[in-house]
Amino acid sequence: MKSILFILCLMCLTSCKNNSDSDVNMKTNSEELTMNGVWKLASYYNYKDNQIVDTIKASDEYKQIKIYTKSKVMWSRYKEADSVDWFGYGDYFIKEDSLTEILDFGSKSMNKAIKEQKRFVFELKLNQNKFSQVQIDEEGNPIYAENYERIE
Repeated sequence: MKSILFILCLMCLTSCKNNSDSDVNMKTNSEELTMNGVWKLASYYNYKDNQIVDTIKASDEYKQIKIYTKSKVMWSRYKEADSVDWFGYGDYFIKEDSLTEILDFGSKSMNKAIKEQKRFVFELKLNQNKFSQVQIDEEGNPIYAENYERIE
């Protein structure tokens, strides 16, 4: 049951909206940062006591892509050993270091998760060609992160 919940949480990590009132384009040292583009999952981090304790690299057998526009996101996941389809679509917005995803719909399996929870909030670490969305527990500690690299 915990593994199903973990998978559902991971799936929900991947759909987002940009609210026009939010500043999605962050600036650091005169460099504008944006989520717009196509991103490929590179790895996962697992945390314990606020430290990364495990890194799981993505592979050809496990692929996940996120596509952000100015106000929408769509993601899909391919896992060779999994016969269940996973994709999602929705809105996102960014406020400071926080990414909020609001899913509208997804694959049949993802829609089951969306019925339970539509809104997901993550800590966001964004730079020009990489970003991490970090799941935080109720005490403010990191649990795990999805780490992406820009491919377009």
